[in-house]
Amino acid sequence: MVETKGFDTQDGVSLQWLSWKGIQTGVISGRISPATETRARQCNMTYIYQGHLEKIPILEEILQRSGIEASQVAYVGDDLTDVVVMNRVGLSIATANARPEVKRSAMHVTESPGGRGAVREVAELLLKAQGHWEDLLRKYEIR
Repeated sequence: MVETKGFDTQDGVSLQWLSWKGIQTGVISGRISPATETRARQCNMTYIYQGHLEKIPILEEILQRSGIEASQVAYVGDDLTDVVVMNRVGLSIATANARPEVKRSAMHVTESPGGRGAVREVAELLLKAQGHWEDLLRKYEIR
């Protein structure tokens, strides 16, 4: 079987910006996809877990490895399997194309759908909240 998968370039660059600022990122997916693995590594993601529908043990492992509290975690989800994690973290975010039940469980819903800029929205939200956005604009000579 051959898999073709598209990724949003603005999502990708924003994940790299987070990495530059010391903000760790990751993916927990129920599916196993070589394309996702490759893309996650290209975007400097710290945590890459695939083939996991039960996400709580993965969250617990990430918290232990990182040494941070669940209250310091932002999590973006779009399907029912994500809600259990969203209920345990400090900032729960649903994508615009998430299931209605997921949106009801989220603290924030992106304007963009997953795969089409939702990650970029979240990255900008985090960078602005942590005071890094103006530095980034200056880096690219934006006034």
